[in-house]
Amino acid sequence: MSIRGLFPIDRWDFQRSAVLRDLPPEDLQALDAAKITHRYKKGEILFRQGGFPAGIFHITEGKVKKYTIDNHDREQIIYIANAGEMIGYHAILAEDYYPDSAAALEDSCIDFIPSQDFLRILNESSVLSKRLLKTLSHEFAVLANHLSVQAQRTVRERLALHLVVLREKYKVDFSPGMAVEIDMGREDLAKLIGTVRENVVRILTDFKSEGILETKGRKIIIHDVHQLIKIAGYA
Repeated sequence: MSIRGLFPIDRWDFQRSAVLRDLPPEDLQALDAAKITHRYKKGEILFRQGGFPAGIFHITEGKVKKYTIDNHDREQIIYIANAGEMIGYHAILAEDYYPDSAAALEDSCIDFIPSQDFLRILNESSVLSKRLLKTLSHEFAVLANHLSVQAQRTVRERLALHLVVLREKYKVDFSPGMAVEIDMGREDLAKLIGTVRENVVRILTDFKSEGILETKGRKIIIHDVHQLIKIAGYA
C-alpha cells in the first residue's frame, strides 16, 4: 500500500535523487565525463569522518549508510542513502573535513566525481547550484526532525518509524498489496534508532506476534505498514 497521505515521508527523505534529475544536457555530459565508476562490497568504506574530501559520490546501485563515531568508538547511523542520491558534497562546499563516515550497506555501484571537476561544473551550472541549495535546506530540516524523534520517542516508536522509512527505500518494482523486504542487520538497525541490538530483536519479535511483519534470517518483511505508522504516532 502507498503511505502518501498517511505518513510524512518527505520529512525523513533527503530527496537528493532530484538533484540530477532532468538537468540540462550539457551539465549531465560534463558530470558523466568526470565520473569514475567503482564497485563496493558490503561494508567497504567510501570515506571516513575527519578525512579530507577528494570528491563526491553518486550511488547508481545499492545503499550506503552515513554514520558518526563518538569518543567511545560508538557508531550512530544518521541516514541510509539510496540509489540515485549524492553524498560527500557537504564537506566540499564547506571546504572542510568530512563530518561523518560512509560505508556500503550492501554491494553497490557508485560513481566518484573529483572535487575540482564537481566545483567547476557547479560554478558553470545555475540549475545544479540552485538545486543543491534547496536540497541542503531540506536536509537540515530532516536532520532536525531526526534528532527530535531520537530524544522524544520510545525505542518501540522509533523502530516502527524507521521501518516505515526503510520500507520506502527498499521498494523494488512495487505494486499495491505487495510485501516489502528490508535487508538490514539487527546491529545496524540498533545503531540507526539509537539502542542496543537486544532491544531491536525483542521488539521485532513483538511485531511478528502482532502480525505486522515476518523475518527470514536478516530480512524483515513488512506486511502491515499502517500498523507501524500507528505505533510511530502518525495515525
